[in-house]
Amino acid sequence: MKIYSDFAGRRTRQIIADVLALGAIALWVWFGYTVFTLINNLAVFGVQMEDAGAGFRETMTEVGETLGGVPLIGPGIRLPFDGASAAGATLEAAGQAQQDAVLQLATTLGIGTAALPVLTILIIWLVPRILFIRRAGRVKAIVAADVGMDLLALRALTTQKLSAITSIDADALGAWRRGESDVVRRLAQLELKSSGVRLKES
Repeated sequence: MKIYSDFAGRRTRQIIADVLALGAIALWVWFGYTVFTLINNLAVFGVQMEDAGAGFRETMTEVGETLGGVPLIGPGIRLPFDGASAAGATLEAAGQAQQDAVLQLATTLGIGTAALPVLTILIIWLVPRILFIRRAGRVKAIVAADVGMDLLALRALTTQKLSAITSIDADALGAWRRGESDVVRRLAQLELKSSGVRLKES
């Protein structure tokens, strides 16, 4: 697998693009996490509400149980405290629900903040890089074949700019058909360079 071009200029651009893309992805992930953290901090109100409700419920339950043990009047006295204990349980449940809602909102916004920019970066940066790696790999395989130079020259005739082809030979197609080795080699080198592969000198 060939990740970078053999040619210094293009290789430098690829490395710079990789560093910038990875840095941008890291920055957006950090930003998304920051958004998540800031919003999730609002759950502290839910924690306080839950703690207050739990404390109130436990206190009312203890008082109700204590007073409920008083002979004759105990059961009657206990009823209001049982009601207050239930109200504390409701407050506790509301606090937990608030925490869950804040967590869900923080997660959604945190992921949403980072996901779209990261996806855009991956499309703009990673897709061309993958295409380059695949193309460079195919070209290297063609070079290793017995008819590699001839096939690369043919590819150059069909994929390269006309100005680049005619700069090699005004009748490049005819020269390729006649098997003129110098033209074939220069056409092949044109295709190789655009694929980021340097032809090793024999």
